This record gives sequence, C-alpha cells and structure tokens, in this order.
Amino acid sequence: MKNTNRIAIVGAGVAGIALAILATQQGYQVSVYERDSKVSSIGAGVTLWPNAIFVLQQMGVEKELKRLGGAPRLMRQFDQFGVWQGELDIEEVNLLSGFPSITILRRDLMGILAKRLDDLGVKIHLGCPMTAQDIDRLKQEFDVVVGADGRMNSVVRHTLYAEKVSPRYQGFINIIGISQLNEGVLDNAIHDFRGLGERFGIVPVNNGLCFWAGAWNADIDKQRPLSTWYDELHQRFRCWPDPVRNVLKFYDAASLNRIFVHDLDPLPYWHQDNVVIIGDAAHASLPTSGQGACQALEDAWHFVRLLGEQGELESVLTSFYQQRIVKTSSAQAVGRQVAERVFGTQFESQSATLGISAEQLSLLWMQGLETQ
Repeated sequence: MKNTNRIAIVGAGVAGIALAILATQQGYQVSVYERDSKVSSIGAGVTLWPNAIFVLQQMGVEKELKRLGGAPRLMRQFDQFGVWQGELDIEEVNLLSGFPSITILRRDLMGILAKRLDDLGVKIHLGCPMTAQDIDRLKQEFDVVVGADGRMNSVVRHTLYAEKVSPRYQGFINIIGISQLNEGVLDNAIHDFRGLGERFGIVPVNNGLCFWAGAWNADIDKQRPLSTWYDELHQRFRCWPDPVRNVLKFYDAASLNRIFVHDLDPLPYWHQDNVVIIGDAAHASLPTSGQGACQALEDAWHFVRLLGEQGELESVLTSFYQQRIVKTSSAQAVGRQVAERVFGTQFESQSATLGISAEQLSLLWMQGLETQ
C-alpha cells in the first residue's frame, strides 16, 4: 500500500494535521480539507504528556515545541481553600517514560504543526465544509478517507452510522483563558483546585504565561450572553486562593471561551468500506482525562504504521480499531471518573493522580508505543 495510496483527511485539527505529516513523511499522497477559513486554535492550551511527545518527536517538531512550550515539574492539587491535597512528580513520569511533558498554547501547537505540513509541501484546503455527498465523492477519488472532523459535528462519523451518534453533555461548563503572570508565581507546577461541583485548573507555559479553565455544574443555555457567563466565573471564584484570583485579574479578554463539555460513549466500530474516523470524531474524552490531544496523536502514529505493513485496507482498518479501542476507551472512562468526583452528587476531594504511582502512569501512557 505504501507510496501508492492517496489519503483524504477531513479536518485540520491535531489529529488531522498529525496524520497528514506522518503519512507524507512515509510517501503517501495527502489532501487535507478544513471547513473553517483558517486552522482552528480553539482551546486555550494543551498538556502534551510523554506519549504525545513520542509521536511529535517523529514529526521533527520537538525542538520548536520546547522553544514555545513549558516543562512543568509537578502537578499539585488543592481544595478551594488552598489546602494541599497531593501531587504528582511529572519529572519522574518523564524519566520513566523516556520522553518529556510539554505544556503549550493551542495556537502555538497548531501553528507548529501547520508549518511542518507546509514545509512538507502539503497545502490545507480551507473553507471546505463537507456533506455526506462530498464524503461519497472522496471515497471514489481517494484510497482512504479519514474523518478527523471533531467531536460535536463530525460529518464523517455521521456517514458511518445510520442513527446519528450524539455527543453526551456531562453537565458542566469550562470557561477557558490565557493569563500573563509574573514569572515564578506558579513555581512551574500545574495547579488543580477543587471544590464542591467546581474546579479551577492552571497550567504554566513559560515566562509567566499560563492557560486555565474554571468549571462548574450548569445546564446548557446557548441563548445566555457570554458576558454573563464570564461574570459568573468571577463571582464563583472570587474568594478562591491567590493563583486563581491572579489569573482572573490578568487574563487576555480575547482568549476567553465558554465550552459546554461533551464526550462520546465508546463506539462499536470506526470504519466502513474505505472510510475511517480518528481523534475526537472517534473517541472524544473529557478534558478531565488529560489525554484528548495525546490520544489523537497516537491515532495518527498507529494508523500510518499499520498502513505501512502492506495489508489489505479492510484488515488495516480493523486492526487499527482493535489496537486503539481499549486505550481510548480507558481515557474516556478516566475522564468521566474524575468529572464525577468533582461535579457528581457525591463529591470526593482526592486527586485522580493519588493512588497511582509515576511508574504505573508511565506504563499506562506509553502502552502500545514502540519504535519499529
């Protein structure tokens, strides 16, 4: 299959561009179609754990990631009064995994990936919204059609299922943003504050820059003005510890966004004929999993590796699902478990990282990743 396959990728997010880069590097002819007029940077920032860096290193972008990103040494958890609850030694996880962890603004990550793809000579077709009829056309023109078109409105996923697969609202919202603090305020540690039905996470990047999310239980109300959601953010967290109040004092207003947080139930299959879905289109997890972008990157690596094994396409797509479904379902389950601890009816203050060692976490994240 190598060097002869033409691959159409629908969606220019993390999964889509990563797949385009890896496939192009292996000699495949790739065309990428994006519904928006530019590469999206929705989302304040991303934590790329060692399993993500394993993949990104093979794209040749690790140096640029390190230049623009940060390298947190700890993840610390507190209650809403600032009382320390526990911590995870990220540096130990990195050492055991053999790869670093990098925090980065999403706009910078997408810029790095888009530039790498452009350097490989692949242009993204922007402003190309797809319909089911368009997918049928791509199926005829290309050897493989890959849907990497997101969790909420994946046209490609819709073509695979006679009954529409609807993302599930998990009952809480995220208000996200980017702030500029004095350098050293966060002590190069991810801060996770948890209260009853409320959570505030702060992730340092570099030079005092950080991204954050304030979350609480809420019904979906898309008619409510955004400004009132932001006012509620300030009201809810006005008495929380200093790091929270600092980011709310110094945020970039243009970076604010309100997200009604959805995920997917695990799906029974990801492909039909020569069409397959990857990333959030296939297995969207909650941000509480910490693995959304990481699993999308793993998808891209596994998919290209399997294509290179010269098997029949049906066998490749079946193997891809079988190799990925357990790990992606685990990420989905972990995300829901953490969300239930914070936003569920039975609040539990303990961290999801407590009770699991750095060694166990490393084994979990690096499972299935090995160089050939």
